[in-house]
Amino acid sequence: MKTDKENFFDLVYQVVRLIPKGRATSYGAIANYLGAKGSARTVGYAMNACHGMEDVPAHRVVNRQGLLTGKHHFCPPEKMQELLEAEGLTINGDKIQNFKDIFWDPNIELAL
Repeated sequence: MKTDKENFFDLVYQVVRLIPKGRATSYGAIANYLGAKGSARTVGYAMNACHGMEDVPAHRVVNRQGLLTGKHHFCPPEKMQELLEAEGLTINGDKIQNFKDIFWDPNIELAL
C-alpha cells in the first residue's frame, strides 16, 4: 500500500505531465491545484524524486518568480536550462524571461 506521500507525489506527476512544451509553472501553483496550498516544498520534493522518470517534465516546474531553483538536481545542472531553451523559453540569470506570459496555471488550464 502506498503512503500518503507517495500518493501525493503521483498526483504531482500527473499534473506535471500536462504542462505543455514551452510553458512552465510553479511548485506553489501545483500545490494549490491539488488542494495543498502551502505545500510548495513538498511539490519540490516530488520533483527531486522523479529524476529518471522520463515522462515527467520536471524542468517545467520552477519557483514562483520563474527561477530555476531545482537546477542543481539535474545532471549536469545546466540541463534544466537547456531543456527549457529547447522548448523556446529564454533564460537569463537562472530566471525564465517573461515568466508571466508563459506561466501555466493548473487552476485555470485544468478547470472543468
